[in-house]
Amino acid sequence: MYNQDSIVKLLKEKSATKQIVYKKTKDVFNKLVVALKNKEKSIASSVLNDKVDNVELEFKSNGEFDAQLKFAGDTLLFHMHSNIFDFPPNHHVLNSKYVKEDNLRSFCGVINIYNFLSDSLKYNRLNDEGFLIGRIFINKENNFFVEGDKELDFLFNDFANQQINDNLLDQIINVCMVYTLNFDLYTPNFNDVRLVSVHHLLAMSMNQKIKTSKRLGFKFSHENK
Repeated sequence: MYNQDSIVKLLKEKSATKQIVYKKTKDVFNKLVVALKNKEKSIASSVLNDKVDNVELEFKSNGEFDAQLKFAGDTLLFHMHSNIFDFPPNHHVLNSKYVKEDNLRSFCGVINIYNFLSDSLKYNRLNDEGFLIGRIFINKENNFFVEGDKELDFLFNDFANQQINDNLLDQIINVCMVYTLNFDLYTPNFNDVRLVSVHHLLAMSMNQKIKTSKRLGFKFSHENK
């Protein structure tokens, strides 16, 4: 049977650790917001100096846990989850020497990175789909790794030796922007959109109700392994 001492021990270990991780993750997210603002200003300045027209850049904060960077028809949305997570038993993080030395190191806060078409948000096209392109995991020691697709899946994966800082946050934003700019919009398959109801037809003039997304069936690279 469990006694009060075991409950107190769990409170000291897990609950206290989760509070530390939350504060670390929130601090990282706040620094990320600053980095996104600076990115908007620096790119806007470069575009202005090069006299490039029709390039729209906009940073937007949507409350305590959301931030957006809009550019070239795309929007990157960074969302910090308010909960703290551990990993499933078969996850490679749990098999690392770093975590085996202290299993509380596996508790992480998460910042999700999504790519949406800017028009989907601008015109409130609720049927449109965005894509999760990466996730930043931060633990109690400020160590981190990024899980995602392509470069995001291997450039920032040294969980044991990598602590997050302003320079690395800027690099993550750069990689996300390049990935997004190279992830072009494809027209949907004809057979997927050939049937349109009268309701959708009437609504399209106001809100473009036909579903739009860059791809169908998108997966992280590790899901194909």
